[in-house]
Amino acid sequence: MKLHLFDLDGTLIRGSAAAVEISRQLNLSEEIAALEKGFLGGLAPDEFAVRAHALWAELTPEKVTAAFDGAPWLDGIREVWSDIRERGERSAVISLSPDFFVERLRDWGADTTHGSAWPAVPFTAPIHRPGILNAAAKVRIARELCARYGFGLEDCAAYGDSMSDAALFAAVPHTVAVNADRHLAGLSRHTYTGGDLRAAYALIRNGGA
Repeated sequence: MKLHLFDLDGTLIRGSAAAVEISRQLNLSEEIAALEKGFLGGLAPDEFAVRAHALWAELTPEKVTAAFDGAPWLDGIREVWSDIRERGERSAVISLSPDFFVERLRDWGADTTHGSAWPAVPFTAPIHRPGILNAAAKVRIARELCARYGFGLEDCAAYGDSMSDAALFAAVPHTVAVNADRHLAGLSRHTYTGGDLRAAYALIRNGGA
């Protein structure tokens, strides 16, 4: 195993998402819940971003920090990424969530982070729709990372939880469904339910990958 690819919403953050945590800081939990329901019903990621951007007109860097710090992260994230690095391997977070949230995980040890391109907070610019990632973009970014590091997709492990990870799970051989929903049923090599990323990571190590 040479490259480990991690989803964020529902995977590294258990039972929640960056958008939910940000909205909670703005007292917009009901509004984002309705938007999340629309996303599960087929709302395109770029349209979701446009609507979330409108909701978050009062967002500040301090609120982003509070959302990040208060999110229900899995235990052991730093330890897993440290072990990956000590083995001479790479870790990457690939998420549809805003890059201004996702990029904070570099401080925890992720080698690279890849989120949807949002304007800086506080917002003075609109959403640029082509910069918003979708499920297919996860596979594209995985291929780009493999090319950068000299790996193949067969050298990758993916950790995810939902329909946005299904295409990536179909593209790489070593996969862990982490607290996953029905969209990954039958697609993952391993399944983990719980609150510690170290246990999910151990499935890859102990599975001979």
